[in-house]
Amino acid sequence: MAKSKSSAKAGPPLLGKYELGHLLGRGNFAKVYHARCLGGGDPVAVKVLDKAGLAATGMASRLLREVSAMRRLSHPNVLRLHEVLATRSKVYLVMELAPGGDLLSRLASLPSRRLPEHAARRVFLQLASALIYSHARGVFHRDVKPQNVLLDAEGNLKVSDFGLAALPDSVRDDGRLHTACGTPAFAAPEVLRRRAYDGAKADAWSCGVILFVLLAGHLPFDDANIADMCRRAHRREYTVPRWVSQPARRLVARLLDPNPATRLAVAELAGHPWFKRSLSVDSQLGGLLDGQAERELAFQAPPALNAFDIISMSPGLDLSGLFGEGRRRREKRFMTTASPERAVERLAQAGARLGYFIVGKKGAERLPLGVLPGLVAMSMEMSEVSPELMLVELRLEGGHGDEDEAFGWEELRVELGDVVTAWHVSEEG
Repeated sequence: MAKSKSSAKAGPPLLGKYELGHLLGRGNFAKVYHARCLGGGDPVAVKVLDKAGLAATGMASRLLREVSAMRRLSHPNVLRLHEVLATRSKVYLVMELAPGGDLLSRLASLPSRRLPEHAARRVFLQLASALIYSHARGVFHRDVKPQNVLLDAEGNLKVSDFGLAALPDSVRDDGRLHTACGTPAFAAPEVLRRRAYDGAKADAWSCGVILFVLLAGHLPFDDANIADMCRRAHRREYTVPRWVSQPARRLVARLLDPNPATRLAVAELAGHPWFKRSLSVDSQLGGLLDGQAERELAFQAPPALNAFDIISMSPGLDLSGLFGEGRRRREKRFMTTASPERAVERLAQAGARLGYFIVGKKGAERLPLGVLPGLVAMSMEMSEVSPELMLVELRLEGGHGDEDEAFGWEELRVELGDVVTAWHVSEEG
């Protein structure tokens, strides 16, 4: 659906309940508006569909399927349908607002059009979680692609557009689905060849394509010619970029298995080493955040440093290496004359691009990042050196050694720009 920032025409509240705002996007059969509930609460998105247009194009059944699917689902990573309203000429779907746009647009805005592996892991975790939940309730999406994955204000994924979803009554006596649908570049080979198929395994293939896109920045198979694309998919003719780790490569191969009988199912992802590691780290991060994603940032007056404190942070007195803690790889410090608010804001913006999110040290500051947070959590502590000079200490929390090695400290320094007055450099960088 194309994005737009047009203003809606002023008019009476929708059925006395919602005040429509600006136009968020439009498609062939619908327009989506930002809206405010007159009874209070969070803003919502209202999808407006024309009844006559739906009937004339045969899209009414697709709308009914979308509503039926979304009413079955209530999951943090599935776009929530609040209610359905109708007049003589229009149908209104009142849905959760996802102001972060879609995943495809987010990837397109990145210079490399891909994510660091730890960030891709986090994104894929949320996608898999949504689909495992949906499949367990008999809903198979059948059009899983980045355009149908939205982002909320905190960067959490919201799977949307269930218009092609298969419900339990879609399964025939042979236990299979028979309707070929979806987007060719993300559809499983058996779907494109119009064979009977397992909905869960078809969604698993689509997940494999998305994972490849997240890691590589492009599709595994060129979709200019569908017949040729099918042949390449059956022959596994795709090339994984050299920067992708071996566990991730193996997972892509299991999902992009042309044989649905041996293809990894979405429900089996938790048993894969790459994914199990993700779940383990994610549980650690939950502990760091006390199990909640707090949205408000609270500052406390930073403690003043005395001369001994400053001397003790010298790399020459760092003995952590004797105990195998790899402290220098996990910690960096810099001096700044910027305000705490500005420093945190810039760290958040940099994290959105580099794939980490900020958690407060000892609960002093907490800030879940807004755009595609990665699995790396970074704690931050500020200390006053003088009334106009602050020391900022950054530390990677959780994670594993190879992620420490791969973390882009130099990229972070460049992203922070003039916020950094002096970057603390040890002998190891």
